[in-house]
Amino acid sequence: MNTSNNNIPDFIKAKLEAFKNWLFRYSKIIMPVILVICVAVTVTIAINANKRKLAEEESTEATEDVDMSDLTIDVPEVPLVQDAVPGINELFNTYYEAVVEGDTDTMSGLIDHLDSMEILKAQETSKYIESYPTVEVYTKAGPKEGTYIAYVYTEVKFNDYDKSLPGMRTYYVCTDENGNFYLNEDGEEDENVLNYIREVNLQDDVIDLNNKVAAAYNDLVAEDETLADFILDLNTEIDKNVGEALARAEGSNTPVAGEEPSAEGDASTEEKPETEKEPEEPSIVVTKVKATDVVNIRTSDSETADKLGKAAVGDEFTLLEEKGNGWSKISYEGREAYIKSEYLEPSETKQAEAEKPEETQEESEQQTQANNDDAETTGTVTVKENVRIRASASESGEKLGTAYVGEKLEVIMKQADGWTKIKYNGRTAYVKSDYVE
Repeated sequence: MNTSNNNIPDFIKAKLEAFKNWLFRYSKIIMPVILVICVAVTVTIAINANKRKLAEEESTEATEDVDMSDLTIDVPEVPLVQDAVPGINELFNTYYEAVVEGDTDTMSGLIDHLDSMEILKAQETSKYIESYPTVEVYTKAGPKEGTYIAYVYTEVKFNDYDKSLPGMRTYYVCTDENGNFYLNEDGEEDENVLNYIREVNLQDDVIDLNNKVAAAYNDLVAEDETLADFILDLNTEIDKNVGEALARAEGSNTPVAGEEPSAEGDASTEEKPETEKEPEEPSIVVTKVKATDVVNIRTSDSETADKLGKAAVGDEFTLLEEKGNGWSKISYEGREAYIKSEYLEPSETKQAEAEKPEETQEESEQQTQANNDDAETTGTVTVKENVRIRASASESGEKLGTAYVGEKLEVIMKQADGWTKIKYNGRTAYVKSDYVE
């Protein structure tokens, strides 16, 4: 068909008019189709973008996993062996001989951190020990070259008890620049080292050894009802004597185990009356707690127990007992009830009452029994995971050392704030309650 140049605009205009009329006539069909096409295109774009995002995240996670694996120390499954390293056997034989003799100079040469409090405790304890007739050393390779984890089984014979008592303690043994073994007791190991020791402590042969020793000790306690009282009285007397020795040393500037004496030390010792003593630090007892979140109040210490109600933030309760399983027994509407300890914090405390005159002592004991609000406990707790020992009930508190799985710690009080107050090397210290039982 021939079309002149003058007729081209008219031709195009006619075609557009025809398309417009066609589009108008079939708009009910055409518009939904166009809408579906647009939605499909949008969804396709979104899916592709999401795939790219997921691929980037997976790539980042893989990189992070590689980075973390570089920081992790592999824990080998090697058997626990006895007397495998002669130098370590010699180390512990020398160490326990020094313990019996109260030879703190030798002990200080074998341990990288032995403060004045620990020296006093060692000197005082040696007065009650007759011998260590049995010292057995079991080892596994440590996290670094030249290090070992040692499990030392001992039987100790005390002067005033006719049987030897079994015990087990875990040590971290390192090698110095001269190739000599020493006991690393500074408590400053990094988290990788602590995790390594924790994993080794959970291996079957280590658990079996600890269980064997615990069973032997429990059998002795079952056979002799006086044994538990003997150990408790012994620890109390040692702590008391250490406290008095420390008070005398601080009050008179008397040097403690190798410290240089001061010029005025002798004079103050002579002038100070014998009866004058530093007051002992009073024990603090949590008497009331308050809720830090909305939490269920239950009939027993179980998450499946019946609900008695709900505690709102700030609700206050009298604390009857801080249990070792993570629950607190409280007084609620005239009856005993239970709340998870992690949702409570101390709101009221009191100092444990000092010794009173005879005429009021019985009355005080009756009142304490009636109130039933004393959360103080006695005895020991067992470490179930390696845990830092700190000078205060805070994650930022000064580190005093590390307690390893299976160790027993003398408990003063389990607090409602998630910390357990203990006696450690003759002083008050704290560990997280979640790590002991």
